[in-house]
Amino acid sequence: MLFNSLAFVAFFLVVFGVYYLPVVRRFQIQLLLIASAVFYAWEMPSLLLLLGFSVLLNSITSFQVAKSERPKQIKWATFGIVANLTLLSVFKYGALLAHTVADLGKAHVDPAFLLFHIPLPIGISFYTFEGISLLVDALAGSGQVGTVDLKSLKFTDHLKQTALFIAFFPHLIAGPILKARQFYPQIGPKNFRDINWDRAISCLIIGYFLKVVVADNLHDFSFWIQYPVFEVESSITLVFLLFGYSIQIFSDFAGYSLIAIGVAAVLGYNLPDNFNFPYVSRSISEFWRRWHISLSTWLRDYLYFPLGGNRRGALRTYLNLMVVMILGGLWHGAALSFAVWGAYHGVGLAAERWISDLRGRRGDVNDATTWPGLIADLGRAFLVFGFVSLGWLLFKLQHFSHVLAFLSSLRTNIHLRPDPMMILPVIIYTFPVVIYHAMHFPGLRELFARSAAKPVADHPAPVANAVRLPAMVAQFIYAAMLALIVVNYGSTNAFIYFQF
Repeated sequence: MLFNSLAFVAFFLVVFGVYYLPVVRRFQIQLLLIASAVFYAWEMPSLLLLLGFSVLLNSITSFQVAKSERPKQIKWATFGIVANLTLLSVFKYGALLAHTVADLGKAHVDPAFLLFHIPLPIGISFYTFEGISLLVDALAGSGQVGTVDLKSLKFTDHLKQTALFIAFFPHLIAGPILKARQFYPQIGPKNFRDINWDRAISCLIIGYFLKVVVADNLHDFSFWIQYPVFEVESSITLVFLLFGYSIQIFSDFAGYSLIAIGVAAVLGYNLPDNFNFPYVSRSISEFWRRWHISLSTWLRDYLYFPLGGNRRGALRTYLNLMVVMILGGLWHGAALSFAVWGAYHGVGLAAERWISDLRGRRGDVNDATTWPGLIADLGRAFLVFGFVSLGWLLFKLQHFSHVLAFLSSLRTNIHLRPDPMMILPVIIYTFPVVIYHAMHFPGLRELFARSAAKPVADHPAPVANAVRLPAMVAQFIYAAMLALIVVNYGSTNAFIYFQF
């Protein structure tokens, strides 16, 4: 069920209408579990079996981790992590493995027939990582997950909480990826009076605006990046189309994440922010602290740090970065192009760190406080955006030959006339996102703060609050976005990250 469908709107209104009734308060968790099952099974009910198996697997293994002594804790945690990764590998990477073996001619295709035709369950990458998070957090805390002591729970209570943690429908198929220590302490009865309406409404309006107005309208123009269509377009047109595709990916994913956060807030749960204006980043490492934050922090906490992080010398640090980014690329999709995309970013991060080591400097540049500093920061942000945008070609064109053909067309088609019927709509639909980011560019924000003689909050707040606009102006912006959601929505398209 898509967030941007009338079916979801009707579904959520029914859930919300029942959720806060006094007679239902004791059964809110059960209601959310039923709602989550309906939401996930909407188009393919059989996939509930896999989700249920994942819930049961992680409930049993994490409960045993909490109840056992140290040697057995490690064994149960290891078993659970391996089982989760096996589940993910079979359902997400089985077809890739079968195709690879068949292409190499090492085996007859018939034994791999089932692997070719295994369906890809939506959201499996998200809830598998969450199951691993539960096991690692339970092991690290010796049964303590956040403020919740699993040892004190009955198995039925733990099963119910784990089911909600994994299957909670706002984040089930699109994230943000939750950590157990973030979510378990929140589980409990919720009151209508405690709803954070400011967060909920702002996230829902901005999220739906990014998704249905920006991303879905730009989707119609990303068609022209397909092979061989792009070969007849001018270099300037291709630059704008690639720019539009970069904005589309951000708007689609960030918008969907904001909707999830807003829906969860209405239900009394606080999900972590997943994007922090990534296209203002002045370095690749800063980009990964701002883009898909729940994934990048998961990879950092549960993979990069256990591998040794940057504590075992420069060469090992570069290797760890490459391993983490390649695996992060494969998380996005069962294709070699995603592994190459991860390696592309891994090389960028390693090179950036190497240059930083040579200069004896750590971290990103400081916020600009002068115009020369601001211009330098803008130049760095432009280069990072160009680097990231070229990488998105591996998402859109999953054959390397097509990516090379696109780059060749960029070089050779400079003599062709730009197509204003493509360029102008891209400019129009990307403009709000450009402004959305510009108002949060560190140097610009610093200048605004200095001119207003008061600080500006450093968090992913709505654009209307970024520069302390008057309340009436902020309300007008929200009203305008809401009106555009109603009258200027694009074609209803599936969330891009469903494939991941």
